[in-house]
Amino acid sequence: MGPSIWKLLVVLVIVLLLFGTKRMRNLGSDLGAAIKGFRNAISDGEKEPPDSAGKIEKESGRIIDVESTSDDRDKV
Repeated sequence: MGPSIWKLLVVLVIVLLLFGTKRMRNLGSDLGAAIKGFRNAISDGEKEPPDSAGKIEKESGRIIDVESTSDDRDKV
């Protein structure tokens, strides 16, 4: 059995009294911006060509392979 509508309304009123409407509005907009950024990052990841996986392009235009082998870890 889930909480009834009256229990949810009481909790909402208590939260509004504790934090105020301005802080709740800021929290909502921050949460929305975070979700939008997450969705953009996911969609950008899907648009990347598969041959660029494991490589980083620096500002100079050089491409560096960032995959390491077990031999590389042993040298450190």
